Amino acid sequence: MISQEQFEKELEGIIANAIREDVGDGDHSSLACIPPDAKGRAKLLVKDEGIIAGIEFAKMVFEYVDKDMVFETVLEDGSKVKYGDIAFYVSGSSRSILLAERLVLNAMQRMSAIATKTKTFVDLLDGTGTKILDTRKTTPGIRALEKWAVKIGGGENHRFALYDMIMLKDNHIDFAGGITKAIEKTKSYLKETVRDLKIIVEARDLDEIKEILKSDGVYRILIDNFNYEDTREAVRLIGDTCLTESSGGITEETIRHYAECGVDYISSGALTHSVHNMDLSLKAV
Repeated sequence: MISQEQFEKELEGIIANAIREDVGDGDHSSLACIPPDAKGRAKLLVKDEGIIAGIEFAKMVFEYVDKDMVFETVLEDGSKVKYGDIAFYVSGSSRSILLAERLVLNAMQRMSAIATKTKTFVDLLDGTGTKILDTRKTTPGIRALEKWAVKIGGGENHRFALYDMIMLKDNHIDFAGGITKAIEKTKSYLKETVRDLKIIVEARDLDEIKEILKSDGVYRILIDNFNYEDTREAVRLIGDTCLTESSGGITEETIRHYAECGVDYISSGALTHSVHNMDLSLKAV
């Protein structure tokens, strides 16, 4: 996984790029009609139900736009919210509030949707011992926000990107000439480049599970697109050799059944690629 320092740099880059994209050479709507010394106060109004996420990010955005802004937190990230709740107040330059408004709303609406969906999956897994993971199926450019939202919703992060974990999927295996060759080449590469990265290997059937188990050094086996019966058998074969992860089209209707097969993790791209934004508004007070 990436370090906290790397994660913070990702967030800083997201803010800088979003402001560049949205503001350009100036917020001319505000510059045209709001006096430079005008002061204002606004509230983040919830117009939906679910899990709120992105409050700490909103604070970062306002501070980036104007270090003199005063941010008053009412709710914490991860709080359950309903229509009419107020998440925070912000006060200071009216121009600064308006300049930051859209980035704050865009980020929080999506982050809250992801946190809400994640919490639904977490609740469905309650009592099984299985943990929900996100994937790299994220919106280009804002992965850090979306993975942060998964954590806020109670889930766990898979690898952040291609550089912080080895994941040998079907195409890697086929291009490398088979599972055993892919694993051995990977171990040699890590030794030669002096890298300490965990190795996950994808299996497409029980025969591939058996072949993976002939090699040591595998951190987790990805049991991909298996049915329930074969998933249970895969878990039995793997035992305590390494961790297990189920994936492949797992839905709210099927997730608990897969968890009850005994896997350690279930990964779902739906946490980040299939959500409907939470309705939020920033209103002057």
